[in-house]
Amino acid sequence: MELGDRKKTILKAIVDDYIITGEPVGSRTISKKYKIGISSATIRNEMSDLEDMGLLEQPHTSAGRIPSDKGYRLYVDQLMEIEYPSYEETARIKNLLHLATINEMDEIIRRTTKLLSEITKYTSAMLSPSVKKSTLKSIQLIKVDSTNVVAVIITDTCLIKNVVVRVPEGIESDALNKINNMLNTKLPGRTIEEITPQLIFSIQNEMVDYKEIFKAIIPAIYESLNSNECEVYLEGATNIFEYPEYSSDMSKAKNFLSIIENKDVIFELFSDGKKSFSVSIGEENGIEQVKDCSVIKASYKVGGKDAGKIGIIGPTRMNYSKVTGILKFIAYTLNNMLNNNIEENKNNDK
Repeated sequence: MELGDRKKTILKAIVDDYIITGEPVGSRTISKKYKIGISSATIRNEMSDLEDMGLLEQPHTSAGRIPSDKGYRLYVDQLMEIEYPSYEETARIKNLLHLATINEMDEIIRRTTKLLSEITKYTSAMLSPSVKKSTLKSIQLIKVDSTNVVAVIITDTCLIKNVVVRVPEGIESDALNKINNMLNTKLPGRTIEEITPQLIFSIQNEMVDYKEIFKAIIPAIYESLNSNECEVYLEGATNIFEYPEYSSDMSKAKNFLSIIENKDVIFELFSDGKKSFSVSIGEENGIEQVKDCSVIKASYKVGGKDAGKIGIIGPTRMNYSKVTGILKFIAYTLNNMLNNNIEENKNNDK
C-alpha cells in the first residue's frame, strides 16, 4: 500500500505512541508531542483517511485511534526503525551464550530462551532441533545392569538422546562392544532418513551371533531416531501481566496463558514457514486463539543447517523495533557460537 509522506509520518507517530502508552492516540497528542508541523485539524483529517484505509481503528469509548493489524503490518514493513541492543545488552548476550559448550544443547536453548524473555519483557519460545532432520554422529551403548542398556545418540545438530533398552539377561560387555562398533561403522554420517529398515536388516545379518541382543536394541534406537518431535522451551509467560490490556482483562489474560500452555499451538506457530526471520501479526497467524497476538521468530543454524526457531509471542501492541533488533542479534550470536564450536570440535577430532 502506497501512502504519502504525511500519512506515513502520522501513522508512525500513532503506532510508536500506542506501543509506549497503550492508550488511544488523538490528534492533539500527535500535534503537541511529535511536532510534525501541521495543525490538529489536518492531523484529524489524515487520521480519518487512515481509518478509512483500514490502518487505524477507533475504540468506541475513545476519540483517539489505535493501529489495526493492517496498520502494524505497514509499520513493520515500511516505517519502523530497528532498535539494536545496547552495549550492556550485547555484552550480556555474548557472555551468557559463550559460557555454554556445543555439547550442552539443552542448556544453550534454556539460557537463550530465558535471556530473550528477560531482555524483551515478553514471552519467548524456542524449538530444539528435530532428530529426524539430523545426521547421526555417534552411538554409545552403555550397560546399566544385567538387563538394561542406555543408548546415547548424538547428532550433527548437537542433540543428545538417551534411550533405555531392555536386553536379554546376562549380556556380555564384549558382545555389547561389538554391536556398538558395528553401529558406529555403519550409521554415522547418514541422515536419519537414510537409516532404513533395509539397512538395519543388512547390519543384523552381519551380527548373526548376537541376533537376540541386536533385535532388542535396534527397534528402540530406530524409533527414537524417527521421532519428529521438537522440544518446545518457553520462558516469561507471566510477563503478559506487565501490559494493562491483559492485567485489567482477566479473560484476555487467561486466553493468552492457555495458548502458552498448549505446546501444540506454540509448535505450529514457531515451526511454520521457511523464512530465516518473520513477523506475523494478529490474524496472520492463522490460529483463532492467537488473533490478538504477534509472533516474531528467527531460525538458528547448526553446522550451516536450519536447526530450529527462536522467537517472541506477545500482544499485537508489541515493541516491534526493539524485539526485532534483539532477536536478530541473539540469532546471529547463537549461530556464530554454535558453528564456531562445531568447527573447533572437528579440528580437535582430527
